[in-house]
Amino acid sequence: MFRSVILCFAIFAVSISATNVRRCTKNRPFPLSVIIEGCDIMPCEAIKGNVAVMTATFVGTHDGIKAITTQAKASVVGLTVPYILPEDVANVCANLMDGATCPINEGDVVTYSFKFPIDHSEPELSVKMETSFVEDETSESIACFVVDIKVKKSDIDDDSLYETNII
Repeated sequence: MFRSVILCFAIFAVSISATNVRRCTKNRPFPLSVIIEGCDIMPCEAIKGNVAVMTATFVGTHDGIKAITTQAKASVVGLTVPYILPEDVANVCANLMDGATCPINEGDVVTYSFKFPIDHSEPELSVKMETSFVEDETSESIACFVVDIKVKKSDIDDDSLYETNII
């Protein structure tokens, strides 16, 4: 009973400021909440050369989940390609918040904080980004969501930024 009350409170607390994201296909579990800094409604703007900061709160789907890796795929005009994250970012267990650690058990509510680097070379396009947290041992998706992203260049001219920093 107490665990149910805690879970209901956690769902309410994280849903207050959550970004509106969509479910993945194949009935993969959906996170309790996803918060993308600076984005409440899709499409979220991703500024080239910056980092998109995200937190996702999800529930363990079974006992003994020892290692989870973030797998991301970007889809543009019907073409889907893997979006490779640095290993230290993709390691979910190393980036859990509030003192949580792996292994994660069924019903455990955990929050993962991660950063998507947006390279300067990224094309300025609208992208559908599917992000899945996958258990390493079983390749089972623990949580999955889709977000629409608009990649844009910065409104700040790099030369003027450089000149400002010289003074």
